[in-house]
Amino acid sequence: MTEPTHGAAPVYVIGGGPGGLAVAAALRAQGIRAVVLEKSDAVGASWRRHYDRLHLHTTRRLSALPGLRMPRSFGRWVSRDDVVRYLEKYAEVHELEIVTGVEVSRIEAAGDEWVLHATGGRRLTGRAVVVATGFNHTPRLPDWPGADSFGGRLLHASAYRGPAPYAGQDVLVVGVGNTGAEIAVDLVEGGAARVRLAIRTAPHIVRRSTAGWPAQATGILVRRLPVRLVDAAGGLLGRLSVPDLSGRGLPRPDTGLYSRVREGAIPVQDVGLIDAVKRGRVEPVAAVASFDDGKVVLADGSTIAPDAVIAATGYHRALEGLVGHLGVLDDRGRPAVHGARTPPQAPGLYFTGFTNPISGMLRELAIDSRKIAKAIAAAGTAAARRS
Repeated sequence: MTEPTHGAAPVYVIGGGPGGLAVAAALRAQGIRAVVLEKSDAVGASWRRHYDRLHLHTTRRLSALPGLRMPRSFGRWVSRDDVVRYLEKYAEVHELEIVTGVEVSRIEAAGDEWVLHATGGRRLTGRAVVVATGFNHTPRLPDWPGADSFGGRLLHASAYRGPAPYAGQDVLVVGVGNTGAEIAVDLVEGGAARVRLAIRTAPHIVRRSTAGWPAQATGILVRRLPVRLVDAAGGLLGRLSVPDLSGRGLPRPDTGLYSRVREGAIPVQDVGLIDAVKRGRVEPVAAVASFDDGKVVLADGSTIAPDAVIAATGYHRALEGLVGHLGVLDDRGRPAVHGARTPPQAPGLYFTGFTNPISGMLRELAIDSRKIAKAIAAAGTAAARRS
């Protein structure tokens, strides 16, 4: 590893999660000083807040960051706590320069450099900036009409830790992405009296592993294939591996698997949902429309009165205040370019971790980190030649 040169302005990496740490390590390997700014008091903050039973849906071997393997003792499907341990060890092994308790509120261009406005009135100047604040940044709780009239407990899935507080209760989980599906199963196994799952759009469900072959490996193989081909293959595989649950309220999706992925909807990896729905332990219901007089009104006009509603309704990227004035976001608030590409109107500004690829988030973060580091190194070399 090349020791970083401390005389030049550093590259600032915003976010101390897997993406930010991987980029910082890759930059250090290029001899570039990288300073990670993390608003919480430790690396991997979002992972520390996830629910207790969470495991990676990607394999240990395909989820390691550059320069450090995940220990075999973690098993094939790595737990949340082991991911946190890994990130702590990763920062230690790579001797990363991390400043905690510093939140960056705005990034501005200043000639060939960047100025970061941060906690406590700080103004930090860097040669480049990598934004790695994460795909799951700010919980998104829908503004349901009448929600303030609900007499039970209403919370976002980010506040859910485990099933113990819901033992013996009637719980409605809203949203059938991987988080909603897993929380529903967790509640059933943890003793909830009744669990319903509100579904707006029928999801694609895939087996996490089939005969030892992980779904992630298939995602890697098909990622560059034509959408129509993958949709057709995914439909056939779904019919062969997933039973028809239409009679239980969970119909097969009417759009192709990869078409949905391209729209941002990742398939649900089965960790017990199929069996729970088959047995009637998780009851699919219509999407939530509103709340009325303490009850939940569903899109089909029916009403239910659960004790608690857990909204697995996703997150905002929350980049508008940080970089929205730079014209680098698309109409959905996501970076228009990411990885080693830098916006033409904002050279030296990079983004990583703002897609949810079918091939695995951590794998793609690892690939991105090396590409970003090489791009920053090349830009620095070109600048030195011009001066």
